[in-house]
Amino acid sequence: MGALRLAVVLALAALPFLAVPAAAEARQERPNVLVLMSDDQTVESLRVMSRTRELLGARGVEFGRSFVNYALCCPSRATLFTGQYAHNHRVLSNQPPSGGYGRLDRSNWLPGWLQAAGYHTVHVGKFLNGYGVANPLEVPPGWNEWYGTVDPSTYSFWNYTVNENGVLQTYGANGDPAFYSTDFMSRRASDLVTRLAPSDRPFFLSVAFLAPHSGGPVEADDPPNVPTPAVAPRHRDAYATEPLPAAPSFNEADVSDKPLSVRLRMPIGAPRAAAIDEDYRQRLESLLAVDEGIAHILDTLHRSGELRDTLVIFTSDNGFFQGEHRIPGGKLLPYEPSIRVPLLMRGPGIPRGLRLNQLVTNADLAPTILDAAEAAPGRVQDGRSLLRLIVDPDQWWGRELLVEGGDRNGLTFWGLRNYRYSYIEYASGERELYDLDADPDQLQSLHFDPRYAAVQAGLGVRLAALRSCAGRACRAEPRLELRVRPRGCVAGAVRTRLIGPDRRLAELARFSAHGRARAAVRTAGRETGFLRRMRVRGGPGRRFTLRARVRLEDGRIVTVDRLLRICR
Repeated sequence: MGALRLAVVLALAALPFLAVPAAAEARQERPNVLVLMSDDQTVESLRVMSRTRELLGARGVEFGRSFVNYALCCPSRATLFTGQYAHNHRVLSNQPPSGGYGRLDRSNWLPGWLQAAGYHTVHVGKFLNGYGVANPLEVPPGWNEWYGTVDPSTYSFWNYTVNENGVLQTYGANGDPAFYSTDFMSRRASDLVTRLAPSDRPFFLSVAFLAPHSGGPVEADDPPNVPTPAVAPRHRDAYATEPLPAAPSFNEADVSDKPLSVRLRMPIGAPRAAAIDEDYRQRLESLLAVDEGIAHILDTLHRSGELRDTLVIFTSDNGFFQGEHRIPGGKLLPYEPSIRVPLLMRGPGIPRGLRLNQLVTNADLAPTILDAAEAAPGRVQDGRSLLRLIVDPDQWWGRELLVEGGDRNGLTFWGLRNYRYSYIEYASGERELYDLDADPDQLQSLHFDPRYAAVQAGLGVRLAALRSCAGRACRAEPRLELRVRPRGCVAGAVRTRLIGPDRRLAELARFSAHGRARAAVRTAGRETGFLRRMRVRGGPGRRFTLRARVRLEDGRIVTVDRLLRICR
């Protein structure tokens, strides 16, 4: 059994249609996997998706610090399907020569690995940018069934073309509300679940909605020269008076600390601000259909007896700017509104109502799916399975996340994100450094502040390593260990000491034993690490884990464990 089966049994939702039917009692050995992806969705906008938050977040786990490696559609989706950072899968933009659908090696990726492990693989909806432009009849390898929208029609909420296993079908050409693309994708996914459920073979179903990304047709209330999503008629004007959240970074007054590309931006005037407001409202309205669609698919999983045997993941490919730092729209740049995304997950073994605040990245999604499916990757994985956090939610990995970005000519910036700092280096030689504890809105870069010189130097060294990392090197942790006295076995009192090359950076350690908090020690300025005497109790011969959760002054947090035995 994989890690998903080793955790506690899933507590099912209390909503009536989520009660477990008798048909679900016979459980398959490996879970189905359902990945639901929105497009350009911010974390803040998740608030309007009440069904999704209830059925996934409240009935499973919500990751409060979820980021993408490359905040742009095609590179981000390539990371989902490979488990690799962009500099390794080499999809570096949305268009050739450095990016687009044709750039990714599709002979070695997630659907193929799952197919080899016995999964029935299906995709519905949007795919990598540029899919279908060269050959609209192509069905990518690794998929048993294929229902991908063909570019450029993907970006229309009506009158879009779908490649259905090599046959092209166009839907909604006359604007029929029944064929609003979000609703169509939801129905198609639900029909697939109904058809695949009777089989003993597990399935992998990828469903990618266009919303809340902009798309045609142009509507009467659209602001001039600002692309917006088309909204399902039943949801039009549902948020007609909703105000844009007043972020401190909106239309930032002083951008002198920012790179030239931001400094050249003019302040946002009243007409453009009004357009941003309208786009924001329509984006929220477009998500209501996504919310309904997700509930419909989950209802179908329940009715078919598959819900308790399905790992469900909901996320977005990237965030979106709405006036922050004078950026009226779009994504890509290495600021929080762009790189931070919602991530909700439920499934067998995932306890309900869990919220985790450890740093996670979209490079973790493929390893998570493979772990649940007990399947092997064909590429070195830069991320790691999030099921390990779900089984042990008190562990902190200590790694830092890589943020990358660029244009059709290649990468132009690299960033490092940890619990306290965001550090970015540009190909132009420009830099940014933000202390997110003091400045979560990234209003004042500290890269010229001498008080942060030592921190910046350390961040720069570690970022240099991440820029070319692969596999384990992308998950490097602080070099720390616990030394315990007495050695061998313990009886009553334990004396601990933090050792290792990074011990001088430790500023706070919280100890636990047997899963219960025991002590907290402030260690800043103590070059030899720290000493602490604690009392532990238990029967002779019993083994237990002594854990120290250590916060370092450079913004990293890591747990360091030591397995001990109580003396006989």
